[in-house]
Amino acid sequence: MPAVSKGDGMRGLAVFISDIRNCKSKEAEIKRINKELANIRSKFKGDKALDGYSKKKYVCKLLFIFLLGHDIDFGHMEAVNLLSSNKYTEKQIGYLFISVLVNSNSELIRLINNAIKNDLASRNPTFMCLALHCIANVGSREMGEAFAADIPRILVAGDSMDSVKQSAALCLLRLYKASPDLVPMGEWTARVVHLLNDQHMGVVTAAVSLITCLCKKNPDDFKTCISLAVSRLSRIVSSASTDLQDYTYYFVPAPWLSVKLLRLLQCYPPPEDAAVKGRLVECLETVLNKAQEPPKSKKVQHSNAKNAILFETISLIIHYDSEPNLLVRACNQLGQFLQHRETNLRYLALESMCTLASSEFSHEAVKTHIDTVINALKTERDVSVRQRAADLLYAMCDRSNAKQIVSEMLRYLETADYAIREEIVLKVAILAEKYAVDYSWYVDTILNLIRIAGDYVSEEVWYRVLQIVTNRDDVQGYAAKTVFEALQAPACHENMVKVGGYILGEFGNLIAGDPRSSPPVQFSLLHSKFHLCSVATRALLLSTYIKFINLFPETKATIQAVLRAGSQLRNADVELQQRAVEYLTLSSVASTDVLATVLEEMPPFPERESSILAKLKRKKGPGAGSALDDGRRDPSSNDINGGVEPTPSTVSTPSPSADLLGLRAAPPPAAPPASAGAGNLLVDVFDGPAAQPSLGPTPEEAFLSELEPPAPESPMALLADPAPAADPGPEDIGPPIPEADELLNKFVCKNNGVLFENQLLQIGVKSEFRQNLGRMYLFYGNKTSVQFQNFSPTVVHPGDLQTQLAVQTKRVAAQVDGGAQVQQVLNIECLRDFLTPPLLSVRFRYGGAPQALTLKLPVTINKFFQPTEMAAQDFFQRWKQLSLPQQEAQKIFKANHPMDAEVTKAKLLGFGSALLDNVDPNPENFVGAGIIQTKALQVGCLLRLEPNAQAQMYRLTLRTSKEPVSRHLCELLAQQF
Repeated sequence: MPAVSKGDGMRGLAVFISDIRNCKSKEAEIKRINKELANIRSKFKGDKALDGYSKKKYVCKLLFIFLLGHDIDFGHMEAVNLLSSNKYTEKQIGYLFISVLVNSNSELIRLINNAIKNDLASRNPTFMCLALHCIANVGSREMGEAFAADIPRILVAGDSMDSVKQSAALCLLRLYKASPDLVPMGEWTARVVHLLNDQHMGVVTAAVSLITCLCKKNPDDFKTCISLAVSRLSRIVSSASTDLQDYTYYFVPAPWLSVKLLRLLQCYPPPEDAAVKGRLVECLETVLNKAQEPPKSKKVQHSNAKNAILFETISLIIHYDSEPNLLVRACNQLGQFLQHRETNLRYLALESMCTLASSEFSHEAVKTHIDTVINALKTERDVSVRQRAADLLYAMCDRSNAKQIVSEMLRYLETADYAIREEIVLKVAILAEKYAVDYSWYVDTILNLIRIAGDYVSEEVWYRVLQIVTNRDDVQGYAAKTVFEALQAPACHENMVKVGGYILGEFGNLIAGDPRSSPPVQFSLLHSKFHLCSVATRALLLSTYIKFINLFPETKATIQAVLRAGSQLRNADVELQQRAVEYLTLSSVASTDVLATVLEEMPPFPERESSILAKLKRKKGPGAGSALDDGRRDPSSNDINGGVEPTPSTVSTPSPSADLLGLRAAPPPAAPPASAGAGNLLVDVFDGPAAQPSLGPTPEEAFLSELEPPAPESPMALLADPAPAADPGPEDIGPPIPEADELLNKFVCKNNGVLFENQLLQIGVKSEFRQNLGRMYLFYGNKTSVQFQNFSPTVVHPGDLQTQLAVQTKRVAAQVDGGAQVQQVLNIECLRDFLTPPLLSVRFRYGGAPQALTLKLPVTINKFFQPTEMAAQDFFQRWKQLSLPQQEAQKIFKANHPMDAEVTKAKLLGFGSALLDNVDPNPENFVGAGIIQTKALQVGCLLRLEPNAQAQMYRLTLRTSKEPVSRHLCELLAQQF
């Protein structure tokens, strides 16, 4: 690079920077900058032409001002003019200004492209590098279209300088990552591979990065790189630290290039050529041998570089999975890191050994470190390392060590971090089922799991144990005895009550001969838990009670008295009330034979794949499949214990009243069958047809967790990848259905639930909002056995809503099979405050007849609330500032629902505002604050809700900075009480 002469010091720039640094306040800095901007503007507009040095100096000042955070709206043309200069320093400043300040939509882009073309054609290596750097820095599609064909030619040209080749490779990589379709594959692809033999190590390093990226999409075009990469890697590994002095980092030769070559080789299977494969194996062995040598330096940089190559080598050995000797050596090397004082090395060692444990060649070697891993699980301070230790124990588990590993994980579960408890529960449940030789041990393990971490035992786990107990006669008596003893504990988790209620309802007769577990004792024990349980569990227990009447006739009078009690027959929950009435009538009217037929023992379930493993894979993420699915290393297991999951014995077409989306409360497992062939409630609870697991009704929370969308990295990620669909005009659709407003009001204070349901269609909603952005998932379920044709849901913006709310939709399939559901994603942006929600128009053909309905989409202005905490003094000060009559909206209304303080609090929080404590002198009142976020502006909002329990009235007062918003929010919130 050319040297900078003393005349290029730009003293004026140095003085300006010094002045800025010496400013005592922000105001002084802005004043100095405005003065300088005025001076620069006058110089650019003056009659006297500026020389290159002056232009460079002023452009530099503008660049510095921009980097301080101030807007620059002139000087771009002067920077473009600098590109035509023959002086390096002037051209450099021009390119720097353009790279930082000029966007791809600029009107100057054509002039810039012409200047870049001239520099690329100049054959001056310095100017060519500057042009290539600018292309890579801007990286826009326009530049890609202009230069994507020229850069490969420069890269493979024989007369290109090494620095130019290096810049061209990195520039092409940048363009390929930004717009892969713009980089043409041609004859240059074969020539670029030979850059791996280049004498200049910088060119080789850049070329490896480019080839690694290209070969992932076009592996066959770059297959010849394998032998060249092995050859180059061999030369680096076998070289001494003095052979590559310019590229030796703390006595480690070319560590970055070595790591890149090893990663490139992981894009392909093991080499087919025996000579190449032998040379590669020799390289890998050399790296493993060097890891055993004493360090040549005590500096941390030396060990970091050395270990980076070692871990990448082990990754390549694991990727090939074909060299038993190397796999075992890699395992032993990682074993040494398990007790290393550096936390990062322990973490990486555990992570790599998880993958090694799935190889049949190295599984036994991994098992030798079980004591060290168990100790890490107990003693590690870092939770991420403990999590990797739990992953490794799970991966190394087989029939020989299952009981030891499961017992250690259960022991750790008592003190485990809350963030990983659910994952460990799933792993323990899978291992206990997969490797259980004695099913009594399996039952003990799952009940222990519920006792230790009941809150983290998902429905899949306790469903599974019920299914296995139902399918195995040899364990039913033991399960009934064990769960009866577990229920006698003073503090008993609700999941234990569910399991106990089901098992005793089905198999309680197997332990009824013991006076200590006689039928009255069993009933008394279960009923003592009844008042502590949720509605779903109470419903299950009621089903258990009716089962008891069939199993133990002597308990009939006692149970009928419970069912006849006013708390059951007049229960506020319709599910409990219906069960109590129907079970009481059934026990009173039906004969003994009919009762025995209706309430007979549940039949065994057909086998299918377990859902617990699928849940664990979802929790671990998309990259966890190989670490979790370890069937390759244990062929003897043949899924003997629960590799498959029972499914309902009756699979039928969903009826019009089926709950396709699983958003309603689920009937509990112990509900009795109606009659042979009529299906039963337990069938629905255990997932429904195997091909459509989502059709069986499950609790709303389970449904939402199954369909959890990926957390956006930032608010703008909510609007990523839109696929806008053309909206029909409001005149093209019918009016909203009569109950549209009522359905909309249900979602003002919540984001998830069933929006609409009739005999044909069910529409579920799951949504999330952040600042002025939102994402909504709509789930359309076909409740019939007939396919929907021409299925077309569209979002319509009535009136001026298009300018207030942007909704981008993704298209759905035009056919929806019977019993199936489809998902539609809506990306939402609030541009300004709005009063009317968008409309959802759904059209389809059912049995040849056209169907159409229009709903109000549950997107209201309060969805963009940002809760705001403030002290009492700040609240009252802001309240007084919003004292204009048009800023306040007040409504006094009668309560439409029971006045419960906790329910009111939950609704206000769901509405979006923050609740402020110790602000209102009356503790019965509720005070809230928040900010409505829109793209155009922010609207502050304060609210006060005054309940009068004696008069069953509310007074709601809202104050915002915009009159329409105050009135609209007041109306929305008042309808919730």
